[in-house]
Amino acid sequence: MYNSYGASGLDIIRDTFTSLWGSVVNFLPQLIAAILVFIIGWIVAIIIGKLVWHLVRIIQLDKILESIGFKKIWDRSGYKLDSPIFFYELVKWFFIIVSLMAATDILGLDQVTEFLQTVVLYLPNVFVAAIVLIIGALVAKFAEGLVRGSMKAAKLASANFLGSIARWAVLIFSFLIALEKLEVGTDIIRTAIMGIIAAAALAAGIAFGLGGKEHADSLIGDLRKHVND
Repeated sequence: MYNSYGASGLDIIRDTFTSLWGSVVNFLPQLIAAILVFIIGWIVAIIIGKLVWHLVRIIQLDKILESIGFKKIWDRSGYKLDSPIFFYELVKWFFIIVSLMAATDILGLDQVTEFLQTVVLYLPNVFVAAIVLIIGALVAKFAEGLVRGSMKAAKLASANFLGSIARWAVLIFSFLIALEKLEVGTDIIRTAIMGIIAAAALAAGIAFGLGGKEHADSLIGDLRKHVND
């Protein structure tokens, strides 16, 4: 009886190891394929990222952003603006995550693949948001120059002040659009920004009421004269 039980136990252990070895042998090609796909994807991601890095440097995007005042605004956040590195990292990690998603799909990790797919679908939003901010800075610079030039041509007071208002209005609008592209809840931010604008308008009104009455009368008179002409 002991030999019968002993033989039966050995058979169970042998069958378990045989089944386990069979699973490892069947899984090994998938693992090797997944590793190869990920390594190749990583190399491709670096190559494409470097191409984008060189392209951004060739068009001298940093100088363009500096000329329109975007770099100065960005530097106030405490982070150094380096657009070639930014777009390099963005493109590189996009393709790395795509290759990782392909690797996890080969391994049959469906939940991980779905999560990575969500990340991949979100990264283009970051790219679009960055483009929106850059275009917004360009339009803001143009709007500031247009308003300031028009006010000076019409010999109206506060040309610089009105130009700054136009610039910041466009910047705030483009910032809200960028947040919307990033799928960030803009309701609270929009309310906060509108509150800041309202407070600034109230402060400006009080300042005019207390100490800027003559300047306000001059500005209104200039506007009326311009309209009549």
